[in-house]
Amino acid sequence: MVHTDRKRAVMEKLRGAMNLFTPALLLFMAGMILANIAGDMSWSLMPLYVQSLGADLKQIGLFFTVSSIAPLVLQLLGGFVSDSIGRLRAVAIGSIAGSIGYLFYVAAPSWSWLLVGHAISRLAGCFVAPSYQAFIAEQSAEETRARVFAVSESAFSVVGIVGPPIGGFLSQRYGFRWMFAAAGVLYLAATAIRIGMGLRARSQSSSTYHEPQKMTLAALKSNMSAMVGLVLAGGVMTWLFLSDGVNDIAFSVANHFDPIYQSNVIGMSNIQITWVISAFFVVRMIALPFGGVLADKAGERAGICLGHLLCGVGGAVFLMGTAYPHFVAVSALYGLGVSLLSPAYNSLVSKVVPMSIRGTAFGLVSTTLGVASLPAPYIGGLMWAKLGPKAPFVLPLFASLGMAVVLWFKLPGKADAKGSASSMRPSPSHTSES
Repeated sequence: MVHTDRKRAVMEKLRGAMNLFTPALLLFMAGMILANIAGDMSWSLMPLYVQSLGADLKQIGLFFTVSSIAPLVLQLLGGFVSDSIGRLRAVAIGSIAGSIGYLFYVAAPSWSWLLVGHAISRLAGCFVAPSYQAFIAEQSAEETRARVFAVSESAFSVVGIVGPPIGGFLSQRYGFRWMFAAAGVLYLAATAIRIGMGLRARSQSSSTYHEPQKMTLAALKSNMSAMVGLVLAGGVMTWLFLSDGVNDIAFSVANHFDPIYQSNVIGMSNIQITWVISAFFVVRMIALPFGGVLADKAGERAGICLGHLLCGVGGAVFLMGTAYPHFVAVSALYGLGVSLLSPAYNSLVSKVVPMSIRGTAFGLVSTTLGVASLPAPYIGGLMWAKLGPKAPFVLPLFASLGMAVVLWFKLPGKADAKGSASSMRPSPSHTSES
């Protein structure tokens, strides 16, 4: 009887969570999940693939630094295109670039050719990432927005649970090229879904879809002026922008060397490395709904600061880890931290930034942070070579702990968060198309 009651309660909670989703958002998430299972099959092992094609540590750092240059040129444009022609059509355009990238992954004869494919593939994110967050915001009510972000990301976490182990198995059993070929098939299926949604959105006039604006230089200038005003105003958006920048730079120094460290220093296999990554997504999937509820009920500041704190603890465990189980624990701590931080961050940004420039907002943040962190992977390679294998991984620890303290004093609490966000919105004249 108790078991039946618990099962019924779980099913009711599941139905309640799914009621937060519109049909368009459900189909959109299906395409995102397929595309990112493909991505998670490959990205976790990309540094090892680059190494297998003859690159040394400095060249691995250079690979990820150089491949970030092309996306930086188009990230801001991708957000503006999303605001101008609609979220779904922008996602479809990005997916075509991603599909081309997979052809290079399969056929690249050297790491330099792989670099070309990786740069092209990363262009997909320039259009998909800002549209993804903006589209979710437009499909949700403000009072439940953090929960919608959380449930979306929780469902999305399945990509990190199944993708890396599949990639680890295929790469270890059949080699990297066959693994990328399998991932490419999944990505093409996602691209077909996205193109179909984009074509339907073009002919639909519905509140389900973002209302496009004119794609002109005047509109871009207007959107940029509104966003720069938000970032420089010294309020909520300023501190979110700065904290995201500090963390992005710190983690960019270290992240690309995680599998290298785990393989070359700790002695873990490809399958073990990918299961460590899956542990992150398992915890993330379970904890994200709680993170959304925490942000909606206790305020975004609580989720953001507690999330940074847990990521800092994870960074400390990483530095002390000597065996496979330790790194599973690190991934679990990071997963829990991101589960609290991410929905709170996205919810707060969506409340501060008006709908008409949300794509530009996410594109601007990505571009600026990308410029700041552009040399980070190369710096990480230099730190490893000059100071030792653990050197790059010290920065994420201090960045996360520092931001947890700073943001507690700089972000508004639950009581005054709404007023602070509203006061940060630009006047209508700042967001007009003229």
